[in-house]
Amino acid sequence: MINASAMIKNQVSDKLEIKGKTVSGRFPLEDIRNMAFIAHIDAGKTTVTERILYYTGRTYKVGEVHEGTAVMDWMEQEKERGITITAAATTCYWQNHRINIIDTPGHVDFTAEVERSLRVLDGGVVVFDAVAGVEAQSETVWRQANRYHVPRICFINKMDRLGANFERTIAMIEERLGAKPLPIQLPLGIESSYQGIIDLVENKAWSFDGNPGSEPVEVAIPESERVKCSQFRQGLIEKLAEEDDQILTAYLDGRSITTDELKQAIRRVTLANKRVPILCGSALRNKGIQPLLDAITDYLPSPPDMPPVRAVDIKGAEVAHLASDEAPFTALAFKVVTDPFVGRLVYFRVYSGRVEAGAQVYNTTRGKKERIGRLLLMHANRREEITEADTGAIVATLGLKNTFTGDTLCHPSHPVLLESIRFPEPVLSVAIEPKTKVDQDRMGEALQKLTEEDPTFKVAYSADTGQTVISGMGELHLEVIVRRLLSEFRVGAVVGKPRVAYKETITMPVKAEARFVRQTGGHGQYGHVCLELEPAERGSGLQFVNRIRGTAIPKQYIPAIEAGIKEAMATGVSANYPVVDIKATLYDGSYHEVDSSELAFKMAGSMALKKGVAKAKPVFLEPIMKLEVVTPEQFLGDTISDLNSRRAHIESIETHGEMSTIYALIPLAESFGYTTSLRSATQGRATHSMEFYRSQELPAELVSQVSDEVRTKGNA
Repeated sequence: MINASAMIKNQVSDKLEIKGKTVSGRFPLEDIRNMAFIAHIDAGKTTVTERILYYTGRTYKVGEVHEGTAVMDWMEQEKERGITITAAATTCYWQNHRINIIDTPGHVDFTAEVERSLRVLDGGVVVFDAVAGVEAQSETVWRQANRYHVPRICFINKMDRLGANFERTIAMIEERLGAKPLPIQLPLGIESSYQGIIDLVENKAWSFDGNPGSEPVEVAIPESERVKCSQFRQGLIEKLAEEDDQILTAYLDGRSITTDELKQAIRRVTLANKRVPILCGSALRNKGIQPLLDAITDYLPSPPDMPPVRAVDIKGAEVAHLASDEAPFTALAFKVVTDPFVGRLVYFRVYSGRVEAGAQVYNTTRGKKERIGRLLLMHANRREEITEADTGAIVATLGLKNTFTGDTLCHPSHPVLLESIRFPEPVLSVAIEPKTKVDQDRMGEALQKLTEEDPTFKVAYSADTGQTVISGMGELHLEVIVRRLLSEFRVGAVVGKPRVAYKETITMPVKAEARFVRQTGGHGQYGHVCLELEPAERGSGLQFVNRIRGTAIPKQYIPAIEAGIKEAMATGVSANYPVVDIKATLYDGSYHEVDSSELAFKMAGSMALKKGVAKAKPVFLEPIMKLEVVTPEQFLGDTISDLNSRRAHIESIETHGEMSTIYALIPLAESFGYTTSLRSATQGRATHSMEFYRSQELPAELVSQVSDEVRTKGNA
């Protein structure tokens, strides 16, 4: 364990100074770590990141979230609210390793930031609050990491807080996340007596005095902890033996296992996602950060440790790109930011090859050539210019006008397409109107920039009401967007009340037929479509099946029919809400040799879809949120009563000491104003978190109410 304050990297010249000695050249790929901090809100991700930047010498003063001085929370609203809103990237250095870090938000409204970060990173550190344990958003980010097969380690933070419980948190990780925890540390003390850690791998104890400038001091393992330490170390070896053949062989032979062998085995099972190492500490008190840095370099993967990135070439054949500077350049754009000083920044991760500033690249997703402008290494909102980005790098660039989130960039002579990034659909909408003509022009430009930045933020114009409707992931998400419009982009606007993004679907199979016939002078328009509509699985969207046999409808018109169906589903049928989860089978139709056109079949497809939905007993779907409320036991009754009045379904209640945790499902429409209501009912002592769970059929007694609201807005 060493102090890395002497390790400062000159990003432009690519020289590393370590303890007075300068080493030139790029970092070996195996010494690069691309990782994110992910967690539930208030678990302490940003505080951990700030300590890591300090101990690695990246910053010279510890930033504090509660003081608004955190380097990674650079937006004004982040400083005001004390939460992370946008993922911020930085680079630091520890023990001859380059660590590219992304600090992600913990609030569910900004889950897209976690999604795109995990898509381009190799590893993650999941931070848990030692008192709260596994919380609602902890489960969400864990599932996201599972989806991308991201190896991770866990850091149980806030061990110095009253009520901290290391073993209970480990049990929750196992039970609620379905993980296989592998404790490699034990806390030295607990709550107010928390001093440091017991390293089970090296069988040593380290004490921290809490001073940012102090080094950890090795101390003797207390007599009272030796039996427990011995049991946990034996458990560590046995758990490794279950997953790793080399440790199993040594264990069965009765041979003593060295520290290096243990570390190598922990690394192997971590990279294979078989086990998750567990560490602990208190970031706010500067305890446990250096061992966490050691674990990041020891156990998280380098780019070559990950499977070759898979892509498809222009012929549709799958190709694999090795993590190598010598391979063709391949990168994925994962974030677009409008910087008020330098303009439009595109963040990308280089999976193979290298690219220089000024080089021409090919955007395979858009089918356009682009020229890389300046290359920038980002440190939150500060920029350091570099001349080249190589394999494993996470950088930003200027000059890419037609590149958006999820686009593939590659060498023009080796075009390939990487898998893009999927984002959840918005669940909440508000209407927004500019105050003046000048504001209208500004608002259009600002909204375009914001939709480029945030794939979960949608903008639509309602021809019926003449309103611009913006949609997002929740109240806080839209509140942040509106604040940015008013302050950052200086748009004068009037904002309406939040509206739930209801959806519509069908409940029975039907057949529908539509003809689009127009006869004017010269050629007319003719399209005839026969559809079979069936309910599809929730969340599946549109499943279009072409069952045309023979020449009933020429092949060139089939895509137009599908486009017409999609357009009709997007605009809605009975209440202007999008239609979802339908299987549409095209089984018959007819055409005219002269009058048929793509436009005619597009219109016929749209008409058939609307006719069919109207006959198929359509129902509204409302978003249901998963709610977790932590309240003092004395307010439990009032909290449950309030939830019952909001149509909430309480699934379970857990009690830990004086605090109770309520797990419930609540309709989004009933959750507006819940924060204020909960604070009022519990004297500000309760907390809650919500995340989208599923879409569910709206109760029959509320259907007419929703329809009336739509008609009222349409006539306004």
